[in-house]
Amino acid sequence: MVIHIIILIIGFIVLIKGADLFVDAASSLAQNFHLSKMLIALTIVAFGTSAPEFAVSVKSMMSDSGDIVLGNVIGSNILNILLILGISSCIHTLNVKNATVKKELPITILISTLLIVLISDQFLVHTASNALTRSDGIIILLFFLVFVYYLLSVMRNKKEVEEEKAKYGVIKSIFFTIIGIICLVLGSNAVVDAASFIAKSLGVSERMISLTIIAFGTSLPELVTSMMATKKGEYDIAIGNVVGSNIFNIGIVLGIPLVIFGTIPSITFNYIDLLVLFLSSFLLFVFSFKDHKLSRKEGIIFLLIFVIYYSFVIIG
Repeated sequence: MVIHIIILIIGFIVLIKGADLFVDAASSLAQNFHLSKMLIALTIVAFGTSAPEFAVSVKSMMSDSGDIVLGNVIGSNILNILLILGISSCIHTLNVKNATVKKELPITILISTLLIVLISDQFLVHTASNALTRSDGIIILLFFLVFVYYLLSVMRNKKEVEEEKAKYGVIKSIFFTIIGIICLVLGSNAVVDAASFIAKSLGVSERMISLTIIAFGTSLPELVTSMMATKKGEYDIAIGNVVGSNIFNIGIVLGIPLVIFGTIPSITFNYIDLLVLFLSSFLLFVFSFKDHKLSRKEGIIFLLIFVIYYSFVIIG
């Protein structure tokens, strides 16, 4: 028990230091290559912080635990908006760029709606059970390609790029970005494993561990990265990390395992989960559309919805 508590503490230290390095390196990367920080956040930062979810999904599909894959994606996407942006906007008001409001947030809503439609077989086509098939995975990946096309078009347009002096040079930026991602993955894995062992030792059930420790654990990279970015005034990275991660979670974390491993049969979930998944994305768009900001008041609303939803999940 003592060893696992030490591992838990070390894991958090590695996670925090890794996120600190990752934010600076990602910002420097954007400046060195004259790309917008939002683009770097939507791609490298988002993919890097989604690595734990992807690892969990592949491992779960290999062991025929399809429900964990879907729960991992839905839970992480809800946590990313309600908890992570809720906390970040309480730390400081987040400025949201016009392109994010008009293009990236609608893409987030659309891909979330697509997932809801694809897994609602019983409700929409009156089948015996809900399932996700390889063809659904292909549809998800094709939609994700639309997002990739959008990113490529943004990459070609450098009009909004601000010229700033980078903290690191090109080589150091790339090196520290890789080191930062490794620290995030290793740190979150150490925290999840140690916390799971401690919880089991205290008699906490597997169900409760999966709903709390694993769900929070795979979202720790996004949480720590966005909080660090907010404290450093890198609001594009804080928001882009969450928006990009949510799109990656559905498009890559769910889409690729589905195409490789095939069907997830007989999915069991509560429609409240899907409602909150859509509501969180929609509210993020509404709050941002109003004045292109996420204020402390809106952050508190996110956190209140998160507490109400998670209370329902644990009690239910």
